[in-house]
Amino acid sequence: MNKPKLIEVVAGVLYNHDGAYLLSSRPQGKPYAGYWEFAGGKVETGETRLAALQREFTEELGIEITSASPWLTRIHHYEHANVHLHFFRIAANQWHGQLIARENQSWHWQYPHTGTVTPMLPANAPILTALSIPTTLTGTLSTGFNSPNTQQTFSIFPYQPNISANTIVYAPVNQLTSIIQQHPVHHIWAICHHVDQWTQAQTAAAVIWPLYNQQDQQQLLSLLHQNDINLPVFALYTQNYTDQIDWMSLGAHGVIYEQ
Repeated sequence: MNKPKLIEVVAGVLYNHDGAYLLSSRPQGKPYAGYWEFAGGKVETGETRLAALQREFTEELGIEITSASPWLTRIHHYEHANVHLHFFRIAANQWHGQLIARENQSWHWQYPHTGTVTPMLPANAPILTALSIPTTLTGTLSTGFNSPNTQQTFSIFPYQPNISANTIVYAPVNQLTSIIQQHPVHHIWAICHHVDQWTQAQTAAAVIWPLYNQQDQQQLLSLLHQNDINLPVFALYTQNYTDQIDWMSLGAHGVIYEQ
C-alpha cells in the first residue's frame, strides 16, 4: 500500500514588540473554517520554504517578512489532507507593514499561558505547549535550571525517583525508557550528545544538548541542519564552552547558560 502523500506546509509564529504572537482564523470555504492557526500555507513547486512563508503572509495579511528562523516541524493527518508542517519564528524586527485581513479572517495577538481564542487547529496543540517554554534558562545540570525572566516562572530539575510526577525533569536519553516505565512523570526532557541519540529522544518533551567541546557543537549543528526538528532543543552553554553561535536562528528553541 502506498503511503499517503505529505503536503509541505509552512506556518509562521509572528511576534510583535510586546512579545505577543499572532493567531489568525481560517476563512470561510476552507476546511476547519473559523479555527485559529498560525498563518501560512502550502509550499508551491519550486519554492523554498522561506519564499512560501513570505508569499503566504503577503497574500493573507498584507505584510512583508524579511527573514525568519526555522523552528519545529510536525506531521499531522487531517481528514482532508496529510501535512508536513514547518514552523518558523518571525521576530518583531523581521517583518513590516500593516496587517490587512485579505481573506476576511480575524486575527488576535496572544501571550504564552494566556490563550483567549478557540477552537485551535488540532495540529497546533504541541506548538502552543512549546511556546510556553522560555527561550533562556540558567542554572546547573546537577541542581536544575530556571527562567531568569521573573514574569515567566519556569523550572526544571534532574530526575530523582521520589520527585513529584508534575515536576518537569531531565535525564540522560538512555535512561528515558526505564524512568517512564518505573515512574510516570508527566514531563521529561532528554540530555543528548550525539545525532544518533535523536531517535531515543522522541519520547521526551524537549532536549538539552550540553556543549563541552567542538565535537558537541558539530553534532548539534549537524542535527539542526536536517531542518526537521520536532522537539524543542536547547543548547547548553557549559562553563568550558565559549563559542558564540546564534543557535535560535539555526532552529534551536533556546539557550541554557550553566552558572
